[in-house]
Amino acid sequence: MQEYCLEMRGINKAFPGVQALDNAQISLKPGTVHALMGENGAGKSTLMKCMFGIYHMDSGEIIFEGEKIEIKNPAEALEMGIAMVHQELQPIPARTIGENIFLGRYPIKKLFGFIPVVDHDKMYADTEALLKKVRMDFDPRQMLGELSVSQMQSVEIAKAISANCKVMILDEPTSSLTHNEVEALFTIIEDLKESNVAIVYISHKMDEILRISDEVTIMRDGKYIGTWDAKDLTNDFIISKMVGRELTNLYPVKENVPGEVVFEVENFTSINPHSFRNVTFNLRKGEILGVAGLVGAQRTELMEGLFGIRSHTTGTIKYLGKEMTINRPKDAIDSGIAMLTEDRRHSGILGVLSVADNISIASLNQYLDYGIAINDKKIEALVQENIEKMDIRTPSSKTLIKSLSGGNQQKVLVGRWLANNPDVLILDEPTRGIDVGAKYEIYTIIADLAKQGKSIIMISSEMPELIGMADRIMVMCDGRVTGFIDGKDATQENIMELATKFE
Repeated sequence: MQEYCLEMRGINKAFPGVQALDNAQISLKPGTVHALMGENGAGKSTLMKCMFGIYHMDSGEIIFEGEKIEIKNPAEALEMGIAMVHQELQPIPARTIGENIFLGRYPIKKLFGFIPVVDHDKMYADTEALLKKVRMDFDPRQMLGELSVSQMQSVEIAKAISANCKVMILDEPTSSLTHNEVEALFTIIEDLKESNVAIVYISHKMDEILRISDEVTIMRDGKYIGTWDAKDLTNDFIISKMVGRELTNLYPVKENVPGEVVFEVENFTSINPHSFRNVTFNLRKGEILGVAGLVGAQRTELMEGLFGIRSHTTGTIKYLGKEMTINRPKDAIDSGIAMLTEDRRHSGILGVLSVADNISIASLNQYLDYGIAINDKKIEALVQENIEKMDIRTPSSKTLIKSLSGGNQQKVLVGRWLANNPDVLILDEPTRGIDVGAKYEIYTIIADLAKQGKSIIMISSEMPELIGMADRIMVMCDGRVTGFIDGKDATQENIMELATKFE
């Protein structure tokens, strides 16, 4: 019996201006979880897309079950038993669970002996059996759009199982899941291991990696660094191999000195009775105010209300003592408020546009000649200034933003808002889905902005991040502010105590 069910050797892949993979490799054993780690841009997803047939490698070989294979497209990969659950799900909400699982490969029966039609009875019976394998007690005829993100992810896993997969790739599977949903996913993974499936697990969450993995492969700059038994690894070792240097401190030294109160919110209440209510807080010049809370605490909803995305019924917002009226995002932007949204891909980047377009789009009106014609030279100067200031790694300003790593995309979005020179920045999960090296760069940018006197509100679900970065932490639970903690006194325990303080 062969030790490995799949091996990738000497894989090279180049894109215009970028060598994405440079002699990369990975070897998978059946019935194990193999974590694939590295900074954003290390080549993890590119390697997996070569395995799944989305990209064609320039050179190298794939050995599957002892034979050299060529995978031309994802359909061929699925046919062979290689499946991939992508970080960005692509569900069809208006179709049933069964239709989503068997999309493009519906079971067929012959009507009147010769007319091919979809065999719905078989499709839904097969779907019901598959759902039981992933511990989902759902009607296969239910519309997919009625499910939560985690449930949709389970449907994607069921879809992979339906192809009788021998290798399953999970790309950042827990990035949008709650703690309970993560536990449910881990149970499914254990079931898959017992079925002798080899699982590739891509994640930046080291606590998950060390808990769920059997082996860990680390990549850096498109190159293979090494493979180790997970039980022998520590966080510090993984970080040093990922970034190529020791990170003695995960957070930069804070040199900001909070000054006078510049932003005040009083009795702010959502039009939705189940959302934020009676929220009161203030923000000082040069202060980083962390916002903590569990899923459902309404932190994002509150910030979207302050930015004019959501409606409110009562409450006041003041800047420098003057009351502001914010009914739409333009009002907030005109008032010197910027907001980096939680979902980078869906409500942040404009994927079909260039880095230059993404940086400049919020401030184009500042670069008009005679009020009508865009001054391209001034725009390019703005873009180049931000690329240098943010250390955005891109082949050129004309590169499509969707081809950049997550960390560089995030830096482009920060640059977009800084081009407007705002006074108040709302950062919603600014480091979600980016690696530890890129996180440090984002932290440094935030710390520098606070030092310059910018006032920052930072939502994060990672308590160590809030403790490491915030001058003060506002904790929310069930739409209410339950307390404030000075950054020097903050611990995970006292944050959690306030985050679970239900009425």
